[in-house]
Amino acid sequence: MNVPEVSLMLREANQSPAAVDRLLREEAKGIVEVGAWLRDNPPALVTMAARGSSDHAATFFKYLMEVTSGIPVASIGPSVASLYKQRLRLPSAVHFTVSQSGASPDIVALQAAAKAGGARTVAIVNVPDSPVAREADLTIQLGAGPEKSVAATKSFITSAAALAAIVSCAAGDAGFDRGLAALPEALSRTSMIDLSEPQEILASARSLFTCGRGPGLGIAMEAALKCKETSGLHAEAFSTAEIMHGPLRLVEHGFPVLGFVQDDMSFDANCNAMQKLTALGARTITFSSREMPGEQTPGAPVPLPSTGHGLLDPLVALLPAYRLIEAVTRQRGLDPDQPANLRKVTETL
Repeated sequence: MNVPEVSLMLREANQSPAAVDRLLREEAKGIVEVGAWLRDNPPALVTMAARGSSDHAATFFKYLMEVTSGIPVASIGPSVASLYKQRLRLPSAVHFTVSQSGASPDIVALQAAAKAGGARTVAIVNVPDSPVAREADLTIQLGAGPEKSVAATKSFITSAAALAAIVSCAAGDAGFDRGLAALPEALSRTSMIDLSEPQEILASARSLFTCGRGPGLGIAMEAALKCKETSGLHAEAFSTAEIMHGPLRLVEHGFPVLGFVQDDMSFDANCNAMQKLTALGARTITFSSREMPGEQTPGAPVPLPSTGHGLLDPLVALLPAYRLIEAVTRQRGLDPDQPANLRKVTETL
């Protein structure tokens, strides 16, 4: 295969800092309005509809929303509406649809069912003239620009940033606001990170785990998907709590584990998990803005710039993770932009 020196995936990922900065400026009015829905008249439930990478952005949002407000967030299977034709009962709920294209029939059907069931609907999309955007009560346009690579990068980061901005408005937390304002610059500063050692670890791997807790779990899920769809690497994502159960059986000498360890209340538990994995022989790659305790950080640490707010830092970690996976894909002789069996827009029922 003719492998490109610079892939569309890498170019588009590198556009993420500017895309996030533009989103936070140009969509501020809609973001503030949705935040007010959640803050001034808190719903009993927030529901989500998303597929693929967008579903991982929804998981990132789920933890942010639940740990800052206590409002439960549930992902509804789109087939409940599209295939099973079930009516939904969502009085007073707020329903979010997250989608790059806004075109898949199943999420369109679910948004319609949520609205019919009493929910206010919010579309977070990169294609403004899409069925989801046209039918939602309020639309947040990502404005990330065309994304031609099959692997979503900048659309994921901007989706997650939009959702984080909504949480920030709902929470009314000045520290969260400052962290969000610092996000584009923190993303930009990741361009200086040396990924040569992590790349060496993954280049010869056949399988790996990714892990995180809280908002880091959604980022771990997204990293695992990118390993599969671009590098052809079998990757599974787990909570760093869950990995200590059945999945631990697979960890042996040389087994790679990517850990997303943010500086929040999960830090100590995450550090303990990564240290235990290292002691079992895993080759750990730890993305964190804070040095792990002990004489030295085990494995291959990836030091990150911080937004100043730990709940947001997993999103900063994802950009170097994208770069790492793209480099590993090319080293393995594969084209990140043309993964086997996949296409950009997948329309499911």
